[in-house]
Amino acid sequence: MKILVCIKQVPDLESRFKPNAEGVWYSETDLAWRMNEYDEYAVEQAVQLREKLGETTELTVLSIGPERVVEAIKKALAMGCDRAVHVRDSAAAAKDPWQIASIIAAYAKREGFDLIFAGMQSQDRGSAQVGVAVAEQLGYACTTTIVGFEYDNGAITAKRELEGGMKGVVRMKAPALITCQLGLNVPRYPTLPNIMKAKKKEISVIPVAELLTEGALANTTSFHSPAKKGGGVVLEGEVDLLVSQLLGILHEKTAVFR
Repeated sequence: MKILVCIKQVPDLESRFKPNAEGVWYSETDLAWRMNEYDEYAVEQAVQLREKLGETTELTVLSIGPERVVEAIKKALAMGCDRAVHVRDSAAAAKDPWQIASIIAAYAKREGFDLIFAGMQSQDRGSAQVGVAVAEQLGYACTTTIVGFEYDNGAITAKRELEGGMKGVVRMKAPALITCQLGLNVPRYPTLPNIMKAKKKEISVIPVAELLTEGALANTTSFHSPAKKGGGVVLEGEVDLLVSQLLGILHEKTAVFR
């Protein structure tokens, strides 16, 4: 059995973001980088399945981006992935979700993976489109935002998080693609021995031009901070007085009573 897990390297959310020179994305200057949080759940689930199925299963991790993404790849290898693919692309941030999905699908088609795991969404772009777009291009069954996963001889049972705290159960057969989120598992911390083992694992490098033939369907036109809003008003005093003050504010500043 062949399993693929897709990861993305994203800035740490504690970083100080500012627009780049073109004003269409964030500047990468002085940012700290990490594996996308949702992708960590995908890696953990893929590794757990790899451990369950044994030596007959091969688990590959794939990431798209410049040279720096190798650090995220090495973490996935230290968590238990067998081999890695780095699709080298210095302009990955400028590509839309369909193009990113096309790159992944092109590689997956020629390798013939039975299962593909991915994070629900990335923490920087947050479109939640790449996983489902990969499944569409491959013609795979797909379920998203899973918080429970079981696999038995090609049959998949996944529990999905729905609105209002509800859960849905999806059953499907491989080949399939699954996107993962918080609550599915607890990602393991790479131990020192596994970090050392990861240094000996294969990382294949593929130029993005070898896989991408799709043009952009969408372009980011601007990147900026949200407009600042005024602070709230704190009312203090007796209830009768507060009610009178609140009604006065609503009459003056809103259309609630108009």
